[in-house]
Amino acid sequence: MTFTRHDVSSAPEQSRPIVENTTKGFGFLPAPVAMMAESPELLEAFMTGNGLFNKTSLSQLEREVFILTMATTVECHYCVAMHSSILTRSKADPSLIEALRARKSLDDPKLETMRVFTLAVMEGHGHVQPETMEAFLAAGYTRRNALEVVLGLGVYTISTYANRMTEAPVDEPFKAFEWQAEH
Repeated sequence: MTFTRHDVSSAPEQSRPIVENTTKGFGFLPAPVAMMAESPELLEAFMTGNGLFNKTSLSQLEREVFILTMATTVECHYCVAMHSSILTRSKADPSLIEALRARKSLDDPKLETMRVFTLAVMEGHGHVQPETMEAFLAAGYTRRNALEVVLGLGVYTISTYANRMTEAPVDEPFKAFEWQAEH
């Protein structure tokens, strides 16, 4: 099944403002947005949710650890490439990026707790064992942060599932960070 890679002229009218704003922000229209534009409601839900997730009390680095943990788990090639690029541009330690991409433990104990907690929330469909929650809180995270992980899962489920369904191709600016799941 082929999905249309929309632009401003072909996108449904309700999607056009988001398509225009995203193009201005990136300097190009990322394939996921171009493909999600087919459903104005889906596109709006993702963009609104992403804006809210970016406002959480989690740091940018913690959010990126969360995103790459989720993206590698659900095997979203686009999100892994894009967020690897974001971490690289933000001068994150290359060993951190490589460990996240390889689904390996992280050297930083607090970020490793975020990775483990994210996986536990995903695997338990929201339920986490008391000791997992205790470890999360002991690492310096809060109950608010735990719920922010749930918000992130909602937002990035939209993105990762849509990217996989539409087979959104990795855009040129992220090609150097292409990723394939190892099975």
